Amino acid sequence: MITVFGTGTGAALSPDPALSSAGLVIGGRRHLDAAEPLLDPGAEQVVLGPLAPALDAVERYAEKGQDVVVLASGDPGFFGIVRALAERFGPAALDVRPGVSSVAAAFARAGLPWDDAAVVSAHGRDLRTAVNVCRAHPKTAVLTGPGAGPAELGAELAHAGARRILVVASRLGDPAHESVERVSPAEAAARDWGDAVSVVLCLDEERVLAPMGTLAGPGRAPARWALDESEFAHRDSMITKFEVRALALARLGPRPGDLVWDIGAGSGSVAVECARFGAAAVAVEKTVDGVARIRENAAAHGVDVRVVHGAAPTVLSDLADPDAVFVGGGGRELTAIVTACARRARRAVVVAVAAVDRVGAVRDALGAAGFACDGVLLQSSRLAPLPGDVSRLAAANPVFLVWGERPPPASGPPSADLSEISRTSRTSRTSRTSLDEGVVE
Repeated sequence: MITVFGTGTGAALSPDPALSSAGLVIGGRRHLDAAEPLLDPGAEQVVLGPLAPALDAVERYAEKGQDVVVLASGDPGFFGIVRALAERFGPAALDVRPGVSSVAAAFARAGLPWDDAAVVSAHGRDLRTAVNVCRAHPKTAVLTGPGAGPAELGAELAHAGARRILVVASRLGDPAHESVERVSPAEAAARDWGDAVSVVLCLDEERVLAPMGTLAGPGRAPARWALDESEFAHRDSMITKFEVRALALARLGPRPGDLVWDIGAGSGSVAVECARFGAAAVAVEKTVDGVARIRENAAAHGVDVRVVHGAAPTVLSDLADPDAVFVGGGGRELTAIVTACARRARRAVVVAVAAVDRVGAVRDALGAAGFACDGVLLQSSRLAPLPGDVSRLAAANPVFLVWGERPPPASGPPSADLSEISRTSRTSRTSRTSLDEGVVE
């Protein structure tokens, strides 16, 4: 049996037969030091670091029928080592004793419920995903790591103009050194936080106490999309029609962690719908009244859309690279806009074009950037009432929808992702090798 103890936030281990009988004990240096009085003096101790050698050691003891103990921080089933152990040895071989996770403890210190929070790990990962989740959701917990701490997170949020407060929780559970600080993103960016940060909460204080739902997490996918034009404020029907928007959303594929640009946004209907799917959305609009309408529509649908006032492609240089881009306007600058967007989009660019003469130029621009291109002419007729309780078909203006998708990179040999497991590298007097300390929850 492999027994996994989550120490919890500030919790002390109690005597347990699993601890006293284990032939092998694996954990962070601080975990092993705390547990040593409870262990068999002859037990082998390994400081947890590179995961493969630790799992190999577990397998050796399991093959001999000897019990193993793994010591972890907080709840080891939450972004922790339980996943790796279950994949290698099967769930039936595990006896997991969870503790209080750092996320639960941080929200408790802040006096907030967290059943509706998004939780994202930036440990050993690209920080942009955590930044985009923080921009899109009013309540997010970020598990930090080297190069992805409060300073880096704060700098990105401040640059994006996100209206957020960061709650930085350090050394949770340590009565003498625990710290919970509320700072602005700019204040967080200006400080050196060291390596003791447990978790960072990113909060929109105006929306942090949403009504209780029935599903944990930041909310389910919207019940409807491709909303009717009547559900948005717009000027003189200058809005992407819902038939076009439906296919555009399918090709954009907005999801939590993504950043989507809506260029020539007009009413912002595409940006709002992407935000409803959980993506961070930026709407670029050159008219003053359009900027006001986009903000009005975002507020009406309860989403956070960053509105950039200016003309593309000029204003795009200061924006973070997007995952996907929708171009719904452009005029004579359309080719230059598509070219600029295609150079920076990570996944897809979708362009709505009314004039057939511009389709070729759009395809050429996308193809030159390495995108695989496709498109359709959308022609629809809607039911319109006539006297006598009958209907006619009212034709909408045809629209070309052209899209480019970046081909996936060539797959290489799989590599182990240890980002959820190890933190700071140290050498231990009881380790057989030099391993990292700590288990991220």
